[in-house]
Amino acid sequence: MRELLPLLPKPSRYIGIEEGTVHKTPDAATLRVALAFPDMYEVGMSYLGQKILYAILNERPDVWAERVFTPCRDAGAVLRERGVPLATLESDTPLAATHLVGFSITHELCYSNVLYMLDLAGIPLRAAERATDDSLFAWPVIMAGGGCTLAAEPLAPFMDLMVLGEGEEVMVELTNLLAAARAAGHSRSRFLDDARRIPGVYVPEFFKGSVPPDTARNVPGVPPRPLLPEATGYTRVARRVVADMDTARYPASQAVPFGAVHNRLALEIGRGCTRGCRFCQAGIIYRPARERSTENLHALLEECLGQTGYDDVSFLSLSTGDFSALKHLFLATVDRCAQEQVAVSLPSLRVGSIDDEIMRRMAGIRRTGATLAPEAGSQRLRDVINKGVTEEGLLLHVQKLFEHGWQQVKLYFMIGLPTETREDLDAIVDLCRKVRDAAGPGIRRLQVTAAISPFVPKPHTPFQWERQLSLEEIRDRIGYLLSRFKGEKCLKMRWHEASMSALEGIFSRGDRRLADVVESAYRKGAIFSSWIEGFDLAPWLDAMAEHGLSPSDYTRERGEDEPLPWDHLDAGASREFLLRERHRALDMKLTGDCRYGACHLCGVCDTKSSPSRLDKLPGVTAYANRTNLPQRDQQAHQPTLDEHGRVRMPEKTDKPPQISDELALKAGHYRIWYTKEDMAVFLSQLELQSLFERALRRAGLPPAFSRGFHPLPLLSFGRALPVGVASRAEWLAVYLREYRTADEVRRALDGRLPRGMRVTYVEELPVGRNTAPQPAGETFELRYGLDDGRRAAFLQAWRDFAAAPSLEWTRETKKGERTTDIRPLFRSVEVRDDGSVLLDMDWTELYLSPLSLARAVTPQAEIHEVHLLKVSQRFDGVARA
Repeated sequence: MRELLPLLPKPSRYIGIEEGTVHKTPDAATLRVALAFPDMYEVGMSYLGQKILYAILNERPDVWAERVFTPCRDAGAVLRERGVPLATLESDTPLAATHLVGFSITHELCYSNVLYMLDLAGIPLRAAERATDDSLFAWPVIMAGGGCTLAAEPLAPFMDLMVLGEGEEVMVELTNLLAAARAAGHSRSRFLDDARRIPGVYVPEFFKGSVPPDTARNVPGVPPRPLLPEATGYTRVARRVVADMDTARYPASQAVPFGAVHNRLALEIGRGCTRGCRFCQAGIIYRPARERSTENLHALLEECLGQTGYDDVSFLSLSTGDFSALKHLFLATVDRCAQEQVAVSLPSLRVGSIDDEIMRRMAGIRRTGATLAPEAGSQRLRDVINKGVTEEGLLLHVQKLFEHGWQQVKLYFMIGLPTETREDLDAIVDLCRKVRDAAGPGIRRLQVTAAISPFVPKPHTPFQWERQLSLEEIRDRIGYLLSRFKGEKCLKMRWHEASMSALEGIFSRGDRRLADVVESAYRKGAIFSSWIEGFDLAPWLDAMAEHGLSPSDYTRERGEDEPLPWDHLDAGASREFLLRERHRALDMKLTGDCRYGACHLCGVCDTKSSPSRLDKLPGVTAYANRTNLPQRDQQAHQPTLDEHGRVRMPEKTDKPPQISDELALKAGHYRIWYTKEDMAVFLSQLELQSLFERALRRAGLPPAFSRGFHPLPLLSFGRALPVGVASRAEWLAVYLREYRTADEVRRALDGRLPRGMRVTYVEELPVGRNTAPQPAGETFELRYGLDDGRRAAFLQAWRDFAAAPSLEWTRETKKGERTTDIRPLFRSVEVRDDGSVLLDMDWTELYLSPLSLARAVTPQAEIHEVHLLKVSQRFDGVARA
């Protein structure tokens, strides 16, 4: 793929040279693994699971794990047009040449992207097609992991195997088995037969059959029975669980993305949630609740910040506010991170889960919008779903938020929940009004946003039997809410696309018949179905109709005694527990959090009267909730009241947090010269900014910060180099708040930059000068990567240009077309005997992109054929190389 990088949109997605990536000698690795994420780079690089597996597998010298993401549509079209297969990032190895391709399946709408990636790689889509000669050497083993695999039957015919549950330990065992099987020359069938004996490994071909009985009539010839096991002793597959989080691998060194949706250090503080929301699949399939020790987390934080250079830390768990030692952990982390202007954020906070002191410290870091999830507007419906949130608690929480300076609050709601009525929809609007009114008169830029999502029943939850609203019903209820929100001051409504939720509902509880639908829809162009941009439901509905299926086959209510497509896959919670919770929901009965209260015998944990349903592993004495403390270390907050019993509001809430004088101190000013070659030429100026900020942190060089609402490191760069242009003479200027000699700065940065980048020289600048001067000119070396005949024609064009007095060039600008005589921008043009052209540019009057100028002289040259290298810059007549 690398030869096509100049033709691909945002080529830095595919270069594989981020800090923390692993590069090995291909011959030294006997097992080549591709960790595939079926979405674009920016989404996949936010996923911690892939980073964990990447670190674990690459610890072995005989295994090389690399990454691959879904190319965007335009990039995929270039690959097809040029006949180049999809390849890994680190070594540019075609996926078909690896030994194991492991997909992370995090949601149902990515299924067609899996086929898209396999197809771009030239790998047969179906496991049966890859098994024609029963060889482990014909095609890589294709597997899937992630939360969706506990009910991913629509994907089963495309997979050789799936991993259920947490993959750290399973992947080590699987790769050991695969390496041994390849060394021994075992067949594919023998490998899969051995793999099924690893706890947590699901091999779909060992389960055959059909579908739930009352939908079977839609498929002629399919027997009305559930999937049946075909291997002795392999009747159910239970998910894998890491019993103790302190033994779970967390990568201190990890690939730091050039751009990601969540571009921060995600510090995993725990797994699992036992709050028991009855709609929540994650609350079941990640039980029990297991916390990392605070000692372990403090050590990880120090190591991770030093290895990555991140300036933002987020505590990651399903319910961060329920972490037993959150107050201690958060306050200690804030104190440590404030020294280096590192932000700390707390996602997934429940109403009432943080006390006044935590909220006050959060307000002192950076106030963005606050997000809360009451899920339902009425107390009745919140009790049905076991949310455990009262209206009084919610209003007290938002009053505290407003008191501490927040002005924007987002509230998440679902529509279509079991037993929902029109009164429950009205209650959403009423609750948003009460939240708005709780702000009082002192909030000048108040905004309360209701984010509406249609309810999608999920497998392994108490609501897995419930009916989902039809597409028409979803649209009707969204329309009704829009009419109720219309004209409401300071209230805004946003909603999830109804057709996407409808499609998600089909595949969330789907069976293997939908595999044909996935393939047919993919052939019709249905990819990136989780992206609203370009989403189209039509090919999916057409594909269903072609195969005799309809959405109602999958969104209907299920009978409690009806076989379900995922019955052979065990998440740990028993069917009896889920049914008991369903009945409690209909009776509006709450079930408490077993982490700090009584056990409800769900089946996951080992108890005196009931062992865990999960397979017991060597060294595991019991599966159980594990917390730092027996109770949470903070008290529920109470608002500050005035003499009239009203919540006391601050006199002014708009003042931003102030940066300390120490962080703004300017002790040294430096110009750092560096090279930018090889794959690094595809980094943009914005990506370089982030790259150097983190490199300085990793190098222990503390930058000075600007003042204001969002303090930034004081860095300035030379003129932005066009993406794809190389340089041996780039520079940036930086202020440090601690003085270093120029040589100390150079040595500290040595080895801290990606491949293709190297610090060559550092010079001190006057501390009083605010900005470093830009060069008056630059010199470039131009070469053409094409055949001799065309090259000769282009070289002659440069000779003619050098002899010409002028050349009018018309370019597009923001204000329309503009024509410029570009000849004065060239001080000299030298066509050399080795086929290169030396261009001495003059920027004293005007600067234009040197790549655009080169193509203006030889417009017939394609962009990937033009190779520019900056060799020097000129300041006041003095060249700096």
